[in-house]
Amino acid sequence: MRWWCGEMMALERVEAMEKRAKVLAERAKRVPASMWKRFWNVGREDPRRVIHAIKVGVALTLVSLLYLIEPLFKEVGQSAIWAVMTVVVVLEFTAGATLYKGLNRGLGTLVAGSLALFIECVTTESDRIFRAIFIGAAVFLIGSIGTYIRFLPYIKKNYDYGVVIFLLTFNLITVSSYRVENILKMAHQRFYTIAMGCAICLLMSLFIFPFWSGEDLHNSTVHKFDGLAKSIQGCVKGYFGDEEQEIGESESPDSEDPIGKGYRAVLDSKSSDESLALYASWEPRHSLHCYKFPWQRYVKLGAVLRHFGYTVVALHGCLQTEIQTPQSIRAHFKDPCMRLAGEVSKALEELGESIRNRRHCSPEILSDHLHEALHDLNAAIKSQPRLFLGSRSRNSNPNMIAMAAAAAAREQHKSSSSLPSVKTDTSALMDWRSKRGGGSRREKEEERKVLRPTLSKIAFTSLNFSEALPFAAFASLLVELVARLEIVIEEVEELGKIAHFKEFDGGDEDSMIGVKCEKPTKVPLPNQLPSHVVD
Repeated sequence: MRWWCGEMMALERVEAMEKRAKVLAERAKRVPASMWKRFWNVGREDPRRVIHAIKVGVALTLVSLLYLIEPLFKEVGQSAIWAVMTVVVVLEFTAGATLYKGLNRGLGTLVAGSLALFIECVTTESDRIFRAIFIGAAVFLIGSIGTYIRFLPYIKKNYDYGVVIFLLTFNLITVSSYRVENILKMAHQRFYTIAMGCAICLLMSLFIFPFWSGEDLHNSTVHKFDGLAKSIQGCVKGYFGDEEQEIGESESPDSEDPIGKGYRAVLDSKSSDESLALYASWEPRHSLHCYKFPWQRYVKLGAVLRHFGYTVVALHGCLQTEIQTPQSIRAHFKDPCMRLAGEVSKALEELGESIRNRRHCSPEILSDHLHEALHDLNAAIKSQPRLFLGSRSRNSNPNMIAMAAAAAAREQHKSSSSLPSVKTDTSALMDWRSKRGGGSRREKEEERKVLRPTLSKIAFTSLNFSEALPFAAFASLLVELVARLEIVIEEVEELGKIAHFKEFDGGDEDSMIGVKCEKPTKVPLPNQLPSHVVD
C-alpha cells in the first residue's frame, strides 16, 4: 500500500512538472512577440526617438575615429576616451539639454584645468613633501567649497552639472600631477578631447534634425488643455450614464482609464515642465522672433492647470463613491450638467488652440452660453426643493419646518418598523461590543457583516436629503470648474501678452491677423447654488 501511494505521488509530481514545462514553453514563445511589440510601440509613439538613436550612433562613430585612425591617435593618445565619454554623457534628446550639459561640461573642464595648472605652477619648485601636503589641502578646500556651492538654489538649477565636472576634473588633474612629469600636456589633451566631443554633440543636436525643448514644452501645454477637456466630458458622461453601467464599478487593471489619462498627465508634469523650461532657456532663438520667449510663464501656466486638474480629480471621484444618487434623480439634472461641462470643455479646447497657433484667444471664450448653462443648473436645482432642504428655507417658512418634521417622523417610523431589534446606532454598537469578547470567529464575522449595513441604514434613512448629497457635491464641483476656468484664461492672456501672440481674427481662426481680444469678462456665478449645496 505504501509503495502504491509513493508511485501515485511520483506520477503527480511528474504531471505537475510537465504542466509547468508547457506553461514556460508557451510563455517563452510569447516573449519575442511581446518584446518586439513594445520595441515597435516606442518608436511609433514618437518617431523622433528613432532619429535620435541614429544621431547618437553617428556621433559615437565619428568620435571613435580618434582611436581608429593612426595619425589622430598619435596626437591624442589615450585621452581619446574622454571624447567618447563626453558624447555618451552630453548628447541628449533635445538641443537645449545638449547645450546645457555641453556648455556646463566645457566650462567646468576649463575652470578646473586652469586652477589645477595654477596649483602646479605654485608647487613646481617645492620639495615632494610640501607638494603632497599642499595638493591634499587644495583638494580638501576646493572639494568642500565646490560641494557647498552646489546647495545654492541658482547654482543647483543652472550649473549643478558644471560644478560636478569641475570637481571631477580638478581632482583628476591635481592628484595626477604629483606622479606625472608633463602635466600641461595631459591637461591640454584632456581639454581638447572633451572639446571635440562637445563640438560633435552640438553639431548633431543643432544642425541635424534638431529637436527643441521649447517646442516640446509648448506642445505639452497644448495637450494638457485637450486632456482636461476630455476628462471633464468623460466624467459627466460617466456620471449620467445608463443604469446598466455601475458608476462605482472599477475597471480592469489592464484597461487604461481614459478619464484619468487626461488629468494625470497634467498632475505629473511639474518636473518635466521645469526641466524643459530650463533647457529651453539655453537654446538659441531659432525662430523669426527677436525677443526672448517667456518659458517660465509656461511653468506658471502649468501650475495653474494643476490646480484646475485637482477639481477634475474630485469630479472623477464622485463617480467612484460608495453612496450614489439614484439614476431617477440624476436624470432631472442631466441636460444642464452636460451643457455646463460642454461649455467648459469648449473653452479649454479654445485655449489650447490659441496656444497652439500662438494667437490670442477668442473674445467669446466666456460667452453667454456658459452663463446660461450655470443658471439652467441653478434653476433645475431650485425646481426640486424637497431634495435640497436648506437651513434658510426651513427657518424662513414655518410650513417647511412642519413638512420636514413630518418627513423625518415618517422616516424614523419606517426605520424602526423595518429594524425592530435595533433601537439606535449607539445601542447597536454597544451590543456588538458586548458580544465581541465571546463567541467563535465565524460568529464574529457574521455579526460584523450584519452590523455594517444596519448602521449604514440607520445613519442615512433619517436624512431626507441623503440621496441628493452626492449630486450636490458633483454640481458644486462643476461650478468650481467655471470659477477656476477664469484664472486659467487670465494666465493664458498674460502669456499671450508677454510672448507677443498674434491677434485673433473673428472671421477666420486659422489666420492670425485681426482685432486683439479684450480681457474676458467674469461670468457671474449664481448666488443660490452654493447655499443649496452647503446647506
